[in-house]
Amino acid sequence: MESIVHRTVEVNGIKMHVAEKGEGPVVLFLHGFPELWYSWRHQILHLSSLGYRAVAPDLRGYGDSDAPAPITAYTCFHLLGDIVALIDSLGVDKVFLVGHDWGAILGWYLCLFRPDRVKAYVCLSVPFRPFLGRNPQQKTVDNFRALYGEDYYICRFQEPGKMEAELARVDTGYLMKNILTTRHSGPPIFPKGEYGTGFNPHTPDILPSWLTQQDLDYFVTKFKKSGFTGGLNYYRNLNLNWELTAAWTGVGIENVPVKFIIGSVDMVYNSQGMKEYIHNGGFKKDVPSLEEVVVQEGVGHFNNQEAAHDVANHIHDFINKF
Repeated sequence: MESIVHRTVEVNGIKMHVAEKGEGPVVLFLHGFPELWYSWRHQILHLSSLGYRAVAPDLRGYGDSDAPAPITAYTCFHLLGDIVALIDSLGVDKVFLVGHDWGAILGWYLCLFRPDRVKAYVCLSVPFRPFLGRNPQQKTVDNFRALYGEDYYICRFQEPGKMEAELARVDTGYLMKNILTTRHSGPPIFPKGEYGTGFNPHTPDILPSWLTQQDLDYFVTKFKKSGFTGGLNYYRNLNLNWELTAAWTGVGIENVPVKFIIGSVDMVYNSQGMKEYIHNGGFKKDVPSLEEVVVQEGVGHFNNQEAAHDVANHIHDFINKF
């Protein structure tokens, strides 16, 4: 990874760490929870070798980027402000956008609010519906609580400091391995006081071939330094985001070409009603510009790492058309 260039840029009132490589049209990668720019290491090398400028930041609250203290500094509009300012700093009007997990959610928001900055969008794991398909009668967290109960991970993340204290009782190395290697296909439930077994009761002793000890050590080092509060604050703003985006209720994505990629054993794909939404017309209704859906057989939630080469090829095949 020595050939990847690292720098810090001033965006939207914070300092953001950015990793990049290559020259040409910009491909901007947005990571999820609990991840870093490093989650895109394989795609950065692949796309840069094909004539693209691959750019991947540590998002607000993560890694070597600033982590403002107020919880309300992590609304969707703060996060989008960072991304738009980053695009401005790159000296381009539009980017090819790739997002995974929370990065996928931010990608949908960017396509919704600033489609003028996106050439095409490759979305991994999280379709438009879960967080953006607003139920006008019920706030986001309440909706998840009704579906999955109080121990659903999003509900457990809400109280400031409580989840951090629970995570602090678990070794960071075990925690990251537990999350990244999970093959649990149902909704992540965190029974109180049982974090490790609640998310992934079958954490392997041996790392899978796609995750080396060096990879794991990188994540562990950064999260030992930063903690998890920044990432958890994204979830703590779900209800506030619901309130702030009321004016966009019922509005879909029409002006940005979209490709969606998800693993067949991804917990999102196997959540209640999700397969029906993705394949039976609901997704296409909300995103008329959706051009392709790819289901990777046997692949879990972190498909950008587990099936890195396949994801990189799918990205290139799609953006190469524009």
